[in-house]
Amino acid sequence: MKTVLIAEDNPINRELLRELLEIRGFTVTEACNGQEAVAIVEQAPPDLLLLDIGMPLLDGFGVVRKLRENPRFTSLPVVAVTAYAMQGDRERIMTSGFDGYLSKPVNSASLDHELDRLLVHPNTPRAVATQACEKQAGARTAWTTGKGKAI
Repeated sequence: MKTVLIAEDNPINRELLRELLEIRGFTVTEACNGQEAVAIVEQAPPDLLLLDIGMPLLDGFGVVRKLRENPRFTSLPVVAVTAYAMQGDRERIMTSGFDGYLSKPVNSASLDHELDRLLVHPNTPRAVATQACEKQAGARTAWTTGKGKAI
C-alpha cells in the first residue's frame, strides 16, 4: 500500500485530503507544519508528499528546498496544495522543485490525475501537471497514521 504524507496546517483541509486518499486505498501520514513534514520524511519517507505552501515554522518552499538538497529525496514526488492561484503562481511553484500543483479547494478529479501521474505512471513529465496547523486539542497528535472513517 502506498503512503502519502499530507503537510497542511489547517485541520479541516487535512481531514478532507485524508478521507479522499483513504477511500482510494492510501495510507496517510499527517504533519501540521513544515518542520514536522521534513522530520517525518527523514524518518519514514512517503511515496508522495502533498504540501501546503503557506505553513508555519517552515513554508512549503522551504520544505521542498530542504528535501531537494538531500540526495535521498530528490525523486520524492511533491505536490503543492495551495490557495495561491493567481497568474504566475503555478509557474513559480513548478519551477521551485515541486512535481505537481493542486489549487484549493482540491478538486477530486485533479487529485486523481496527480496521483495517477506521479505514482502509477511516474515517468510522465512534470510539465503536464494539472491545475484544476493548529493542533486539534486532544483529537490527534501532530502527525499520525490515518485509519480514519470512510466517506
